[in-house]
Order: sequence, then C-alpha cells, then structure tokens
Amino acid sequence: MKRDERLKSLKIIQRLFKEGKSFSHFPSRVVFLEIESQLSPLQAGFTVSTRHFKRAVDRNRIRRLMRESYRLQKNNLLNSLLIDHKTIAVFFIYTGKILPGYDEVFKNMGQSLQRLEKIVIQPDYKNKSV
Repeated sequence: MKRDERLKSLKIIQRLFKEGKSFSHFPSRVVFLEIESQLSPLQAGFTVSTRHFKRAVDRNRIRRLMRESYRLQKNNLLNSLLIDHKTIAVFFIYTGKILPGYDEVFKNMGQSLQRLEKIVIQPDYKNKSV
C-alpha cells in the first residue's frame, strides 16, 4: 500500500470510531466514515485483537494477510469512489479467535469490500447480506 492510502492520522481514527458506521462480516468488523481528505480517496487501517492473539507474531501475520488481500481486491471500490468523487476512511478489525489461512482471509476481505462498496456508493442500500 502506498503511504497516502494508509490510515495513520490519530484525529481521523478517533473520529472514525466515534462517528463512523460499521458492519460485521465474520470473522471481521468493518468501520468506515466519509471524510474530506486530499491524500487518497480510500484510506485503510488494520488491527487484530490482543485478547484472542497474545503473541505478536500471530497478530502481525493476520495483519499482513489482511493487507495483502485488501491490496489485491481494492480496485473496484477505489474506482467507484473516484467516479463518485467520494473519500472514505475504513478500518478492518479481525475478531475471530483462530489463526486463519490466506484463502479464508482473501475470501472474507473480498466479500467485505463488496458490501462496503454497496453501502458507500448506494446510500439507499440497507445492510442486506451480500
């Protein structure tokens, strides 16, 4: 991911969790918020719970898998945002309790991104399951 696409601003992250909308797509939760940013139309952050994964090695592996699957599948959402001239910040939180494989993370990320695209691009979309 490019530097501009990473969600690093503490102000935006705090505002995201305070005012943002969210949905769950097991084993992850997605929190998003439309923002006014000049950097990139899509900024993303990733986290894994310390409660379920005590070892940093496991948390880092899951984050790496999430970032890579996001990087490979973000293009549809990015193109839709560019067409609609929207900018969003999104945070992916892994809430599962077992260490996942790449295929599971890739599939889950793809479905989460499709659902996020429908919610952001189509405001009348009512969080129906994808």
